[in-house]
Amino acid sequence: MKNTRLLLFTGSYASAEESGVQVFEFNGEAGGTLTPLDQVQGITNPTFVNVDAAEGRLYVIGEKANGQGGKEGEVVSFAINPQNGRLTELNRISTMPAAGSGQTTTCHISRDTRNEFIIVCSYHGGLVGLVSLDQKGLPVRLEDTAVHTGQRNLPEQEKPHPHSAIFSPDEKFLFVSDLGLDLIRTYKINRDAKTLEALGDTTLREGAGPRHFVFHPDGKSAYVINELDCTVTSFLYDSAAGTLQTVATISTLPESYPAANNSCAEIALSADGLYLYGSNRGHDSIVVYAVDPATARLTLVEHVSTHGGHPRHFALTPDGAYLIAANRDGNNLVVFSVDRASGRLSFTGNTAALSKPVCVKPAYFPAAE
Repeated sequence: MKNTRLLLFTGSYASAEESGVQVFEFNGEAGGTLTPLDQVQGITNPTFVNVDAAEGRLYVIGEKANGQGGKEGEVVSFAINPQNGRLTELNRISTMPAAGSGQTTTCHISRDTRNEFIIVCSYHGGLVGLVSLDQKGLPVRLEDTAVHTGQRNLPEQEKPHPHSAIFSPDEKFLFVSDLGLDLIRTYKINRDAKTLEALGDTTLREGAGPRHFVFHPDGKSAYVINELDCTVTSFLYDSAAGTLQTVATISTLPESYPAANNSCAEIALSADGLYLYGSNRGHDSIVVYAVDPATARLTLVEHVSTHGGHPRHFALTPDGAYLIAANRDGNNLVVFSVDRASGRLSFTGNTAALSKPVCVKPAYFPAAE
């Protein structure tokens, strides 16, 4: 795209004294190079970010002590300078108050396109938070909290673990994947009352551990990656009712690799909806599937090494030409080119050293004049 530049925002496991948020320039014309532009200290474990390119805003989750031996979530907002990639902090608020020694730190943040709300998920607290934004797009307060209850049978499922909240394409519904309860809970936001209203659950097989969720570009199907049993489950989606119909579940691993040695993390679809990508931590690979949009069925294409350990997150560039993997234990970002005809990935040889990266979000901005 002419007269634009692609900026890449990353979040990492880090102490407040370390640079947990980084900004890179990504150059696709140069074969997928990464050039560091800025870095930010002062946030503990900024493990997920949300980019509003149109308004030049970056929203970053973090954690802080509550003063009583517990830890709670916060969100920090930045202005993005599109010319040089510099970040300027605008505000920070607590999003998930924790009582006593409790832990309500957050693991995911999403935002509606109207810029009215952000939604945060507390994996450890079993909570989903609805945070209002003001007219400048700055977080104001926690308006409502949805509490998940119950448990399953695995050690990782001793209590609820909401891991992500994803809007439907028309933003009428919100889908929360709960790893601890083996379900995807559907919510509606009551915008007048500023509350989260639970509508129903889509149950996955026991021990699946749903983590991240994505809608097909045509809005007729959806897919969830299951962290615990290393599978992807596909659904047909009824946009009028906001309901999911389970189609099939397929492994993310080669037959010879034991699921006990792996856990899954991120999932993404190509812009044309013909290919689906998922990350394996342990096997340390990206799995590629071909998608049949009419039936939501998946066919394995390949597994590709991420050239680093524990790929907790990855992202496709908006033009679909590249995939950038964030290897937490490899301490690197690794760039792959995408063959858009076959969906296959090829390592470009381009990497960037980065301590414990766990989130990577690319977005286009106006280029410098």
